[in-house]
Amino acid sequence: MPFFDALFYLMTPLPFALVFLGVALGIVVGSIPGLTTTMLITLTLPLTFFMDSVNAIMLLVGMYVGGVSGSQISATLLRMPGTPSSIMTTFDGYPMTQQGRAARALGLGITASFVGGMISFLVLALLAPPFSRLAITFGPWEYFTMVLMALVMLSSLSQGSLLKGLIAACLGMLIHMPGIDPSSGTPRLTFGVDAFEGGLSLLPVLIGAFAISQIIKDIINIDVRPPKADLAEGKLLLSPGDWRRHSGNFLRSSLIGTWIGILPGIGSNIASMLSYSAARSASKEPQKFGTGHEPGVVAAETANNAAVGGALIPLITLGIPGSVVDAILIGALIIHNLEPGPLLFINAPEVAYGVIAAYLVGNLIMFAIMMLAVRHIAKVLYVPRAFLLTSILVFCVIGIFAVGNSFFDVWVMLALGLLGFVMERAKMPLGPFVIGFVLAPIAEEHLRSGLMSTGGSLEPLFTRPFAASFLAISIASLCWPAISTWLRKRHAGGEVAQG
Repeated sequence: MPFFDALFYLMTPLPFALVFLGVALGIVVGSIPGLTTTMLITLTLPLTFFMDSVNAIMLLVGMYVGGVSGSQISATLLRMPGTPSSIMTTFDGYPMTQQGRAARALGLGITASFVGGMISFLVLALLAPPFSRLAITFGPWEYFTMVLMALVMLSSLSQGSLLKGLIAACLGMLIHMPGIDPSSGTPRLTFGVDAFEGGLSLLPVLIGAFAISQIIKDIINIDVRPPKADLAEGKLLLSPGDWRRHSGNFLRSSLIGTWIGILPGIGSNIASMLSYSAARSASKEPQKFGTGHEPGVVAAETANNAAVGGALIPLITLGIPGSVVDAILIGALIIHNLEPGPLLFINAPEVAYGVIAAYLVGNLIMFAIMMLAVRHIAKVLYVPRAFLLTSILVFCVIGIFAVGNSFFDVWVMLALGLLGFVMERAKMPLGPFVIGFVLAPIAEEHLRSGLMSTGGSLEPLFTRPFAASFLAISIASLCWPAISTWLRKRHAGGEVAQG
């Protein structure tokens, strides 16, 4: 079977070493507030240019797994989540640290991360191949409406207002427009600048939006020193009684996280929020959540790791990113001349099944590293930021110049870094912006192809079942925030009238 072939290949020295390195780097970087997994993967992309495509993708998947898991360290010890997905972990993890139970909180979080990852791996392994066979039947209208659905869902569920999310997504699509028109072959939006005729490359945009903007933010807060937490006391491994007590929470949170991960563009932060809410609703002691309650840590960490496996399903079967990191992984596939989507299982099955195998082994490695070395990894939190930021900035500039041998790409990176910083200051999410940039060419290509095949008619949007379904979900996602606000106001007005 192709999966076992990929697994046997991964267990050879070089691929295994790359996955191990990726997980270890992901854990360390994810544990440092400000140095996100997204930044790590974007900075690593130029280094994968001359690697075998299977090895490169396995390395990046390892970083993905390690980064999401490692972010719980700073969330638990400092109340500073390494990634947005660990925000909910701070609610109960940090109070447990204040109560002298930091090791217990980390032990619960690490185990929950492992369980969520393993359950979502089973779903990934079982659903990805049949999903890809179904997706082969999709035409241009289905792909266009899927891209539309991903953008709208991500925008409507991003932090801040729906309007700002949509503006960010449209701005990302606009940034992609300069260059040569794919249909007519004529320059567009180049403003007479020859360098714009080649368009804006993926790497300068990604590294600028995430890495450079984050460096600017961290420079502003460069003197902030985190308080130290004691990890000397307490055991990390759970007892059989702990497994029995939290088994229902493990299963429920894993299924919620995996399902939310499958939905395009939503991400693990929403998964952890919904899982935390579900655990609180099902609890006999809901008032204890937020005070250092163990089920809160379990629910949050199980779901945000399960969402990673779920998000890989639309990535390798449809070519649609389930999160911002998945959008970067799509960029990695494109850089290695691979077409993400259902044909990946036909044209490059070693890559498609390599992703699944790397996710399985990555979770096993993550659990081992975190259990054995988390007390030492936590010390990285206290390295002065000045040393980290200067090194990262130098690597960003050198890496971007080396890839394109062009100072234009360096200026694009710096400009996008400043734009990303301004957007975040204005409470505009970067997720829709980057996914808009990545998905713009896919949407344009399939929309034009569909219009050419129908002579300019939009009728297939409403007559083809899958296209109509995706369009309906997009409209519902766009309208839901307004509807939910109206329902809350109506409910509140009814309660006032009764009072």
